[in-house]
Amino acid sequence: LPQRLASLAAAAQEEMWQSRQQLQAQRQEMARLQEELSRARQDGERWASALQRAQREALERDATRGAEQARQQELIRDMKARLLELLREKDALWQKTEGIDTPTPSPVPRDPGLCARCRKDFRLLSRRYNCSRLCQAKVCHTCSVDMGKHGRCCLNCYQQRHPQAT
Repeated sequence: LPQRLASLAAAAQEEMWQSRQQLQAQRQEMARLQEELSRARQDGERWASALQRAQREALERDATRGAEQARQQELIRDMKARLLELLREKDALWQKTEGIDTPTPSPVPRDPGLCARCRKDFRLLSRRYNCSRLCQAKVCHTCSVDMGKHGRCCLNCYQQRHPQAT
């Protein structure tokens, strides 16, 4: 019986030692898990703070963008109003000038060696152009306008044809 008790005591001690070992391992595991939990909470707080900051910045950007859009829409309204005003003014001016007679082109000079506008003498280096419009006058380069493939015309005829160019 004493041997039996000694063997049971040894088995109980061995079991107690293993239980202490398991308890120690579980405590270490619990400490590690608590540390991870603490880090996870800190990360969560940082992410929540970053999210709140990003949301605040987004709201501020939206407010700024909304104000800028309102300013741009106001500017567009003002520009449209100014355009309508200018169009009315243009129409009024056009109606005023409708009855005004346009000047007739200058008559062709008798001397074909002079410019019909500035009376400059045509020479070897000053070329003579025939007006391709109304008057058929002979004009110098300075007193004529290039009309592209339609040739050149004198300033009087050009101004009659394009009154906005004056």
